[in-house]
Amino acid sequence: MLAQQSLRDGNLDEALAQLQDQVRKAPAKAEYRTFLFQLLSVMGSWERALNQLSVVADLDDGTLAMVQTYREAIRCEALREEIFAGKRSPLLFGEPPEWVALLIEALRLGAEGNLDESQTLRNQAFEAAPAISGTLDGQPFEWIADADPRLGPVLEAVVNGHYYWVPMQQIRHINIEEPEDLRDLVWMPAYFTWANGGEAAGLIPTRYPGSFASQDPQIQLSRKTEWVDAGSDLYLGLGQRMLATDSGEFPLMTIREINLDTAEVPAEQTSEEGT
Repeated sequence: MLAQQSLRDGNLDEALAQLQDQVRKAPAKAEYRTFLFQLLSVMGSWERALNQLSVVADLDDGTLAMVQTYREAIRCEALREEIFAGKRSPLLFGEPPEWVALLIEALRLGAEGNLDESQTLRNQAFEAAPAISGTLDGQPFEWIADADPRLGPVLEAVVNGHYYWVPMQQIRHINIEEPEDLRDLVWMPAYFTWANGGEAAGLIPTRYPGSFASQDPQIQLSRKTEWVDAGSDLYLGLGQRMLATDSGEFPLMTIREINLDTAEVPAEQTSEEGT
């Protein structure tokens, strides 16, 4: 298919035009509609992607589980954008440690232009958060964090149709599926085991917030990561998510398994701060 070649070449607009032409020629082909939903998601055209998912569900009953999963993921993207703009607070998975509130407040202050104060709170949060040891694809580490300082010791995840911030200290194990589909450039399927022994399937956003709006298709396609200087020694990620440990940085799409040395804690109810 021409659209696939254009996609490999990094020409998203051309791929979209070619794929739309294929859909017009074969409007009842669910495969083309699924491809279109995925491409629109890469480009951040969320409403159009939702429309294509609805058509896919009508055309093929066997896609209903996939459609529901990604319908929820797309709807979470709007909330995610508001959270990183400092307008909303995320849902917090489990009983949130106090330092997470500092990270959320730091986002709000940064969005208002108070970068120095924002960085002060962020540094306080990092000092309070425990260093969690473990292994990443068998390689031991003494600590792990998202390389983007807006997140650090928390992981973004979509679980049961909701967007969460999950402190690393509340995770015991993450198994991340190998990327196979175009949609994996936007959300990586993962299976979580929590520190309290619970388990859940979910998604990890592959890209940092706002990556879909980049003029660089390599950023949109999660083929690279860039760090944007926001001032006050704050560098914000664009493109593929990077996890950092004391031994290096690792692109999310290359990671298959993370084990964290977290002590078992009592099961807690989810915080509803994001509502």
